[in-house]
Amino acid sequence: MSDSITPFTVAVPQDALDDLHQRISNTRWPATETVTDWSQGAPIAAMRDLCAYWANGYDWRRCEAALNALPQFMTQIDGLSIHFLHVRSPRPDAVPLILTHGWPGSVLEFMKVIGPLSNPAPDAPAFHLVIPSLPGYGFSDKPAATGWGVEKIADAWITLMRRLGYDRFFAQGGDWGAAVTTAIAMAAPPELAGIHLNMPLVFPEAGDFADLTPAEARTVERMQYYQDHDAGYAKLQGTRPQTIGYALADSPVGQAAWIYEKFQAWTDNEGAAEDALSRDEMLDIINLYWLTNSAASSGRLYWESAGAFKAQRLDLPVGVSIFAQEIFRPSRRWAERSYPDLVHWNELPVGGHFAAFEQPDLFAAELRACFGAMQART
Repeated sequence: MSDSITPFTVAVPQDALDDLHQRISNTRWPATETVTDWSQGAPIAAMRDLCAYWANGYDWRRCEAALNALPQFMTQIDGLSIHFLHVRSPRPDAVPLILTHGWPGSVLEFMKVIGPLSNPAPDAPAFHLVIPSLPGYGFSDKPAATGWGVEKIADAWITLMRRLGYDRFFAQGGDWGAAVTTAIAMAAPPELAGIHLNMPLVFPEAGDFADLTPAEARTVERMQYYQDHDAGYAKLQGTRPQTIGYALADSPVGQAAWIYEKFQAWTDNEGAAEDALSRDEMLDIINLYWLTNSAASSGRLYWESAGAFKAQRLDLPVGVSIFAQEIFRPSRRWAERSYPDLVHWNELPVGGHFAAFEQPDLFAAELRACFGAMQART
């Protein structure tokens, strides 16, 4: 196996874009929903509007150029080519940091925090950033066999950081990125100095329900709402990712609806996803999934690691940021059971599930405060 690291450039063939536009124009639309909200899924009027812009106003080449303006690389780990951004800070005191995205996300989620984290003000901590695409996502290879769950991905990320020559690093993640980052911490490589999570994997225990605080009671209600009304995508991807993959791989409108609905549900918005993210930003993510045919391969992570979202005791420095409209907002006392060395805890007044994407300034400030506190202790 080669340990080589090779530069990578995004270059989507024009015929792939032409095919996309043709498929959108040939869409057979479903019947209109029978409700006036999003409770049955993405409404047809919203989807027609979004897809009309996708076909006639959206410019993938803009996104492609933005990616190609950053240092991108490929390296093979355990037989799989992994795509990653590697942005080194000009600061001599910068510390390496690996950022891991989730679903339905990509490295694009972190584009707005790259500058603030790698080249901040002189009195703020700076980081060398490593931002990989999860296996089966974006430009990383798609696993051809089972086994690529969060533990194997965590091991691959440790290998990646070592291959880059980093003998000390921090790790951060939300969503599946939180599961991978937690797995890195569980593996306890000697190079790992601490982690930060914006979706910590901690949950109430049986004894907690007798004396829930008002905030904890709201969190339990949100957990139940998620299970009852918002978890269908996870059940499908966790049990039949191949079956749903046929529909999403064949229909760009289907792929768009599958992701757009999550931006609507999980961002901190005033009634429309566009309150939190621009159409171009959302379509950048949607288009990346479409162009790389990642529907089935990305969803398969739910099948591989269905039990990954569980509490784990982490005996190393941990920081947590809870954004206002995160899907699940655990309390600090629940977190302290799993994270005895909880260095940083903050509950933000705004922001949703896609924290770096929605609130890049706050997200960067949280990481600087968290990892700065950890560095000050060494």
